Amino acid sequence: MRPNKLKQIWASGKASVDCWLMLPSAIAAEQLAHQGWDSLTIDQEHGQADHAGMVQMLTAISTTDAVPIVRVKWNDPGDIMRALDSGAYGVICPMIETREQCEAFVGASRYAPMGYRSFGPRRATIYGGDDYSDHANDTVLTIAQIETVKGLKNIDAIASVPGLDMLYLGPNDMRLTMGMKTSPRITEPEIIAVCEQVVAAAKRAGIRSGMFCTNVEDAQKMIALGFDHVTAILDDVLLAAGAGMRKQFV
Repeated sequence: MRPNKLKQIWASGKASVDCWLMLPSAIAAEQLAHQGWDSLTIDQEHGQADHAGMVQMLTAISTTDAVPIVRVKWNDPGDIMRALDSGAYGVICPMIETREQCEAFVGASRYAPMGYRSFGPRRATIYGGDDYSDHANDTVLTIAQIETVKGLKNIDAIASVPGLDMLYLGPNDMRLTMGMKTSPRITEPEIIAVCEQVVAAAKRAGIRSGMFCTNVEDAQKMIALGFDHVTAILDDVLLAAGAGMRKQFV
């Protein structure tokens, strides 16, 4: 089976860097995949790609060695299994708040006896190899997004679920549940403290920690803080920044 590059990066002692895809464009995904990102995450929760669009984007990403990740819409077993069957090498599940929710998520991502994922990896076998089903449980990543006060309260119970690979912090929903305003930057002492809690919980459980950022500066700060995986930028942010050159003609 094709190895998971992110696991290789972590084993070498380095952090991995991700680009987030909101736009439903296979060509844009392919272009970004060729820029050297360690992984690209297709966002189906707040992004615009439907299932068919997601598959096209996964196919485009597979022209490179960037690891394809999908954030599913919710903790729905059908969506999780379809993303994996389509060739995602990692799934981010939003709004995990309890151990039971995490167990359901991980179970949908693993074949028996580790879980209850149904067999049918059509495109996943094309991408991963003919022996996909023999090694998928050890290769694809299960990533629980911690983004509420309740999830933070239960973080050690969530982190201890067998088969979970990563805790991934979503800062803006966390801010809202803390009674704060959303922000594109990671600056508030309260959020920095949450970041430290997520990193510490992941280390206690022997798994990885991830963080959603929207700019390179914060991503670098989060790597220095101890995160193993950081999202550094979004495709629509890159597009807006590039389009800003129009101001030069005013």
